[in-house]
Amino acid sequence: MNIKQNLNDIKSQLPNQVTLVAVSKTKPISDLMEAYDAGQRIFGENKIQEMADKYEEMPKDIEWHMIGHVQRNKVKYMAEFVSLIHGVDSFKLLKEINKQALNHDRTINCLLQIKIAEEDSKFGMSLNDVKDMLSSEDFSELKNVKIKGLMGMATFTDDNNQVKQEFERLKTIFDDLKPIQKSNCDLQIISMGMSGDYKLAIECGSNMIRVGSSIFGVRNYNN
Repeated sequence: MNIKQNLNDIKSQLPNQVTLVAVSKTKPISDLMEAYDAGQRIFGENKIQEMADKYEEMPKDIEWHMIGHVQRNKVKYMAEFVSLIHGVDSFKLLKEINKQALNHDRTINCLLQIKIAEEDSKFGMSLNDVKDMLSSEDFSELKNVKIKGLMGMATFTDDNNQVKQEFERLKTIFDDLKPIQKSNCDLQIISMGMSGDYKLAIECGSNMIRVGSSIFGVRNYNN
């Protein structure tokens, strides 16, 4: 199977409301272009510099999603072009994104990362953190960001019941927060599910999945 076949196979199984983010981290531009030529227009990277380099070289109708943990001092390198930042896990980060978006006279769409996994290594905010932030005066003053939804990463485990519970937790939190409507907050997206668990994530309410190895094959981290 090649990249085009992998993409078509996955897309043929997705419900209409589910958006596929092709996770292209560590992959060469030739692989991304194969996916692009097969019709894929949304790519996800987890390192800002790698994403910026690929943005420079690739067609400009691509939506670039930053799916990794974001360091505040690197936001400026993607602020000009990034379409969606998945991993916003603090107000400080959101404030920096707003500042850099203002510098480029644009609004940057963001997802709030919720901690649903039991692993300590996973980043994310709690439901109470998010409620407090969204109701604050400081948040209302951010005019160059828009919260479009939530993102969560399940525990890395073979226990499907645990993963399902964590996905369901994110859906419950999303439903709890959805009624909050502000000029800079309109929750529409639940980003959860990767190559190994995206079908389960969709069953639990995901409408955006991040799939890498099932499209591009196993990653080479030695590059």
